[in-house]
Amino acid sequence: MKGKVCVVTGSNSGIGKETAKALARMGATVVMAVRSRERGETARTEIVEASGNEAVDIMVCDVSSKESIGHFVEEFESRYDRLDVLINNAGAVFSRRENSVDGFESTLAVNYLGPFRLTQELLPLLRKSAPSRVVNTSSGMHKTGKIDLQGKGKFKGMEAYANTKLMVTTWTYELARRLEGTGVTANVVEPGFVATNLGRNSGSLFNAISFKLVRFLQSTPEKGAETSVYAASAEELEGVTGKSFAKSTEAKSAEISYDPEVRRRLWDATVELLGLTSTI
Repeated sequence: MKGKVCVVTGSNSGIGKETAKALARMGATVVMAVRSRERGETARTEIVEASGNEAVDIMVCDVSSKESIGHFVEEFESRYDRLDVLINNAGAVFSRRENSVDGFESTLAVNYLGPFRLTQELLPLLRKSAPSRVVNTSSGMHKTGKIDLQGKGKFKGMEAYANTKLMVTTWTYELARRLEGTGVTANVVEPGFVATNLGRNSGSLFNAISFKLVRFLQSTPEKGAETSVYAASAEELEGVTGKSFAKSTEAKSAEISYDPEVRRRLWDATVELLGLTSTI
């Protein structure tokens, strides 16, 4: 990975931090896209010490905010002339309905709409840097979700989370199709049930549930990051696109995610919802 530039969102903790650490150990230049510069600095210190690689940068990017994404892309493009890997890792679960600064339900904004917008804005540089890769983070829970951009009805945090992860998987397949022949690949990973601070934005309900579940956790952030690192770096995946991976092997996703018409409709509806004027 030496000579390659990788962006990892949500990399100040959990799977994102371990992904950034692993890529840094492989010699990549890693850009940590984080909401909090202070927490990012703490994580960067750990990553540099663990990897021996000083080429670890921090830039603020709140993926739930159109303005923050725009500022991040502008700053990134002013400092780097290439982007080899974009890992959309940032994610969140909320115990009660909250809205982002742009007025979208926050689970939807952080887990799906933000990564969609960020990827669109970075695509010109990804194309310029081809062969390059987009790695999106889903969850095995996506199989219990439904495609729902409206978020109406009674809010249930874990259902909203599952819905966004189904949309991430479905979007990734459509993105891969639209990028065919460009040298940019798009794949989705499922890190497994991992002990992270995913619910840091949630209230006491989520925390209580998390406490009861913690003894059943089967994985660590280090293990959870392995599939993301595999999708980002494995030589055997050069040119492989439109796939889902779990435990560093190809995995089957929800049946609906393979439906071309569903994928197209989701893409078009997302573009309209975000007010994007130019997409692939």
